[in-house]
Amino acid sequence: MARKSALVVDDSKSARVILSRMLEKYDIEVDMAESAEQAIEYLKSNRPDAIFMDHLMPGMDGLQAVKAIKGNPQTAMIPIMMYTSQEGELYVGQARALGAMGVLPKQVRPVDVSKVLYELHLLPDRRDMAEPTLHPVELDSGIPVERSPPRVAAGSGAVDWGRRVESAMKDQAADIRRFIVASLDSFSTRIISDVRNAMPVQGPDPIAPPPAPPKPVWPWAAAVFAVFAVAVAFAASWLTSRNELARAQAEIAGLQSANGELQHARLDLAAAVKDLTAALATANTGPLSPALAGTNGSALAPRLEPVPYGEIAFDRSRLEVLRDLLGKLEAQAFHGVVKISSSAGLFCLSGNATDGYAPAVPTLLINRCDMIGNPLDEALSGQQRQSLAFANLVAGVRQRTAGAITVALESTGTTHAATPYPTRTESLTAGEWNRVAAANNRVEFSAESSAPSTSAP
Repeated sequence: MARKSALVVDDSKSARVILSRMLEKYDIEVDMAESAEQAIEYLKSNRPDAIFMDHLMPGMDGLQAVKAIKGNPQTAMIPIMMYTSQEGELYVGQARALGAMGVLPKQVRPVDVSKVLYELHLLPDRRDMAEPTLHPVELDSGIPVERSPPRVAAGSGAVDWGRRVESAMKDQAADIRRFIVASLDSFSTRIISDVRNAMPVQGPDPIAPPPAPPKPVWPWAAAVFAVFAVAVAFAASWLTSRNELARAQAEIAGLQSANGELQHARLDLAAAVKDLTAALATANTGPLSPALAGTNGSALAPRLEPVPYGEIAFDRSRLEVLRDLLGKLEAQAFHGVVKISSSAGLFCLSGNATDGYAPAVPTLLINRCDMIGNPLDEALSGQQRQSLAFANLVAGVRQRTAGAITVALESTGTTHAATPYPTRTESLTAGEWNRVAAANNRVEFSAESSAPSTSAP
């Protein structure tokens, strides 16, 4: 008869050894795993006859492992017995609902082990043994009698009942012997424990008083359990408080860092405002820059300002250029139209429509770009291309000058490229392409005077 095999899964080495020794007494081959993940890996190449599964383990617990094993058609038929200190009908029902056959407590007695092994079919059931049947035969006298089937020699093709009965009796005797040995081990352990508890303690006085009756153990056990529960609750509360304190300290440190950065930003902003105020005061009293002054005073030469990818055209540095230009034009009593035209560059981009696009890394080949275009510029309408400060500046200068200075905004999209794009080859990179796209992503300032020009005498 082939030996049965079992897999013991427990993160406790002592628990694995105790159960494996009990199973080996019944001539069962035992393999061990110290985690549910290791057990599932073991089942990929092995098929034990039964699995004893602990509940509380690091990582995947026992119930999750039972669900995973029963969910795999290749291992679903392996019987599983929970080997844990968990008790109660609720836990047993939960384990059985997931596919386990029952729960074997860790404070198990050898007698209980044999019962579980019969349930898992790791020990042959005596009721499953085939009993010889009697068949009626006729004698010469005509009286029917019953007799066992005749024993047929091996090799003749018939069943050798004698050898089968002998083998069954040997197996039954071995099972009974193992059962008796396990029962005697359990009884002897219990008797030795009771005798040790009942023996009086030898003192220096030879005439010792009779020993007091043994006190019940359950009050002490209840007290120890209560102290243990209080200690566990205190430890959990302490750990939670410590984690919350650490998170609070981290948040305070982050707030302090953010506050410091905010103070620096405020100082930088104040210095920038001061410098800008001084620059505007100087610019309003001085002449137009040569880049903006026309040859005959009736027109201003165009000025180009780049627009980084992701920024709207009429904002930030372009806002400061317009503010400087309008201040100088007002100071010189300029009459006319300031034209501001934006053009969009076609960038090599990486990303997608859900998470957004960004310029690709410079070393990326041009044929690996997810998109070539400018989706931000394409999605903006005319009003959305200018910030609120830009719009207020345009409206304010028209109101202050009573219409003498007007600002006209225009967007040409990607159709007017000032710098031609390079030819797309297999070796062209995103960095080379995006340098040209950045040059074409720009805003152009120009002005035309409506006042009649005066020629020099």
